[in-house]
Amino acid sequence: MLDILAITFPIYAAILIGYAIVARGWFSAADMRTLGKYVLNIALPALLFKAVASRDLAEIFHLGYLTVFLLGGLAAIAVAFCWFTFAASDPARRAVATLGSSCPNSGFIGYPVMLLVFPDLAGIVLALNFLVENVVLIPICLILMDMSKDGDHGSILKRIANILWGVAKRPMVIGLALGIVVSVSGVSLPSPAMRLFEMLAASAAALSLIVIGGSLFGLPAKGNRALATQIAVCKLVVHPALVALVVVALPMLGMTLSPELAVAAILSAAMPMFGIYAVLAQERGLEGLASLAMLIATSAAFVTLSLLLLWLT
Repeated sequence: MLDILAITFPIYAAILIGYAIVARGWFSAADMRTLGKYVLNIALPALLFKAVASRDLAEIFHLGYLTVFLLGGLAAIAVAFCWFTFAASDPARRAVATLGSSCPNSGFIGYPVMLLVFPDLAGIVLALNFLVENVVLIPICLILMDMSKDGDHGSILKRIANILWGVAKRPMVIGLALGIVVSVSGVSLPSPAMRLFEMLAASAAALSLIVIGGSLFGLPAKGNRALATQIAVCKLVVHPALVALVVVALPMLGMTLSPELAVAAILSAAMPMFGIYAVLAQERGLEGLASLAMLIATSAAFVTLSLLLLWLT
């Protein structure tokens, strides 16, 4: 158990530090947003570029892992959509609940955890997770949210195109794409350039956890607690359970997965929902529900992640 705490304690200690420095007034909520922009737009793109560009593409592209994470995520969306059709009172709540139940925080929490559990695989796991999340899972959930609007908002193909174009413009997507180009080309970047990317990437793990903690301060603790708790349970329990089922069934599809990557896939799915969840829910006027669900999930994940690590490692 001490080995497990050696992994989870630093993660949540850093989150607590972030919470404390905002609570004490040393940093403001606006400062956390600025630091979060740095992580999203500079540190994580540099990390993704370095993780992909410095390796051969065959070493990065794990079809078994992509299949497990993709099918598990799609199953989580389907299960959440069906469950919240009955548990939520309207399509907008159902869409926001489905988004929170199936899109993990692979960058701000998942990567620091992987860095402690599988340091050699952490960058690759982040790149693979990010590919599935941003190309498939998040766009599907955003389409569900868009379709929950009242009235006619144009053709579904136009809405899908707009969502995918918005995803393609994100710095992390650009960093990943450039890394793939360099990897495929076989070009070796000069060592000073790689050291620059390594330096920027090294700032991602600790700072991302500080940002998560600072962002949790001031989140509303009131709202639909029953629905928020259900969202948190779906994210922390149902999603990783579905990924684990796909891991077990993977040989039936004629594919294999190393034990380390199997554990990484399940742990990745067990992360709380991603950091901009409440921002996206704000478009439907449900930021209070999303913030409460994120607060519950992030807090409870200390226990659920510890138990998963105890079971899987």
